[in-house]
Amino acid sequence: MRFSNVLSLLERSAGKYPDKAAFGDVDGDLTFSELERGAKTVGSFLAERIPENAPVAFYLDKSNIAVTAMLGTIYARGFYSVIDVRSPLPRVEKILNVLEPAVILTDRKSASEAEKIKTGTEFFVIEDILENNRPDEALLKKVRAEALDIDPIYVNFTSGSTGVPKGVTVAHRSVIDFIDCFTELFDINETDILGNQAPFDFDVSVKDIYSALYTGAKVQIIPREYFSVPMQLMDYLADHKVTTLVWAVSAMCFVSIMNGFDYRVPETVRRVMFSGEVMPVKQLKVWKRFLPDATYVNLYGPTEITCNCTYYILDRDFEDGEVIPAGIPFPNEKVFLLSGEDKLIKEPGEVGEIVVSGTAVAEGYYNDKERTEAVFVQNPLQNRFLEPVYRTGDLGKFDAEGNLIYVSRKDFQIKHMGQRIELGEIEAVASSAPEVERVCCVYDEAKHRILMFYLGKADKKALSAFLREKLPPYMVPNSIKELVSMPLNKNGKIDRRALLEGKYDPA
Repeated sequence: MRFSNVLSLLERSAGKYPDKAAFGDVDGDLTFSELERGAKTVGSFLAERIPENAPVAFYLDKSNIAVTAMLGTIYARGFYSVIDVRSPLPRVEKILNVLEPAVILTDRKSASEAEKIKTGTEFFVIEDILENNRPDEALLKKVRAEALDIDPIYVNFTSGSTGVPKGVTVAHRSVIDFIDCFTELFDINETDILGNQAPFDFDVSVKDIYSALYTGAKVQIIPREYFSVPMQLMDYLADHKVTTLVWAVSAMCFVSIMNGFDYRVPETVRRVMFSGEVMPVKQLKVWKRFLPDATYVNLYGPTEITCNCTYYILDRDFEDGEVIPAGIPFPNEKVFLLSGEDKLIKEPGEVGEIVVSGTAVAEGYYNDKERTEAVFVQNPLQNRFLEPVYRTGDLGKFDAEGNLIYVSRKDFQIKHMGQRIELGEIEAVASSAPEVERVCCVYDEAKHRILMFYLGKADKKALSAFLREKLPPYMVPNSIKELVSMPLNKNGKIDRRALLEGKYDPA
């Protein structure tokens, strides 16, 4: 069956499994039929208030009700953008300035905080919409008849080097194409329960949500705070009989480092997929010791190519210090390497920039033509027809078996705590602090630490407090050092390697 709209996935599963739980959170379960009716109610409400392909901002934590309203936005032929409620208000407002949403949706739990956002955009509380409205099937049918598979479905904001976050725009066709392959490759079906770790503003959650809609599986939403209480987390996984984990590496490491398995083993887990950072083999060994029969998969790919572009099913044990391959491309995705002169790299072991082509490539950065045109480009290897590709800025190489091996970043963008971060955004915020003259951030990959160095008279404690007010927790530097001067290289630029190696003059 051909699908051109993700709502068809929901409607098919609601038809096949109307009374089966589709999503569950700490407050209970939501069946597929309840999800469909709730989404149509929200969609009918929004369809009378927003133009086609309009953004709707969500300011709330992940929950059943959030999924209902996200799908409702799609019924209205809008698209959603979920904002992290932990983000400082200045960053939230930057995102909203880029997004320019038609409306903002929140829930009763987050409503009081949402009201603090300085914007003229109208707010609605989802519970009020659901309680006071009903589906308008005629209106929804009219809206649906005009929908296209290139319509946006969501915009996820990532860090931007200028201090302005970038909104990655993803269309229906990209999600459908990827999820079709993803669920088939890993045999996800209606019997599965996916333990959702990722927040809904992070594209790892896309694999949870749409795998369930496509197959009839259930998503069990794990509260964010459980990832700081290992016993509570392990009880939740075991009690809900979770079978599939699609998690960030940092979440997996939390379980193994905090000895979660010593308390309780969720024995129903049979798939463990991880992404976002390089998985430490030492921590993976802990997982494999307690869940030896599970299938382990390393996933690679930035937000700009709809979740992932390569996968590697671990079919052997790895030793400490070994790098787990990023693997081979998903079906209908082309992954190749370009040299600094934009020549195709074919030889194993030769490093080049990772470039991706295919339906899964996103539609660019929302409301940001300049940054879109810098990395979403025509394939430089051919000029006979239009072939958009995404230049990831990641460096990689192929091994002798044809597996992609991730090497590092090409620029100053990093992966930290499962999030993609532009160090330049941290530098831009820090530079705006009182009595700070110059800032440089580097990333210690071995220790997973963001190191910040600055010149000026700013008090270090005051500067740290300033950054905690302006940045999300995962972007706050792990170390802040005041210097007498910045080390410079032969080109007169800050010598970042010298900073990493400790070759500087502290104040």
